[in-house]
Amino acid sequence: MDRYTAWMDLALSEARQALTTDDVPIGAVIVGQDGTVVGAGRNEREATADPTAHAEIIAIRQAARALGRWRLEDCTLAVTLEPCTMCAGAVVLSRIPRVVFGAWDEKAGAAGSVFDILRERRLNHWVEVYTGVREDECSGLLREFFARQR
Repeated sequence: MDRYTAWMDLALSEARQALTTDDVPIGAVIVGQDGTVVGAGRNEREATADPTAHAEIIAIRQAARALGRWRLEDCTLAVTLEPCTMCAGAVVLSRIPRVVFGAWDEKAGAAGSVFDILRERRLNHWVEVYTGVREDECSGLLREFFARQR
């Protein structure tokens, strides 16, 4: 679990960078089998006017390019917020076997709160899910962001 905490630290760093473009501070990293980061991303919807520019999608694309393959079956995704349905679908389709996340998303989460796409037995790939890694810090960053928006 210590490695999950370290990976979440990297994801939190990505999330903080999203604040510079007024994007919701969500960050993600994809770590390869040897423990090195092969992809990283932060929300860039505001920065790029792209509704699909979620942290996880950006990290998945970067990891696939870095590894030269779409199957990320030996990687782990660490993300500061529970993935939404789009991102959970991308995790399943890219065959990522493990997702670690910090804060729950009670409104749109798809890894156990609203939906559970990552462990949906009717799909062709199932994902191990580890929750609550640095949860207070991840959710605090989001709470502060939205408090400033109001």
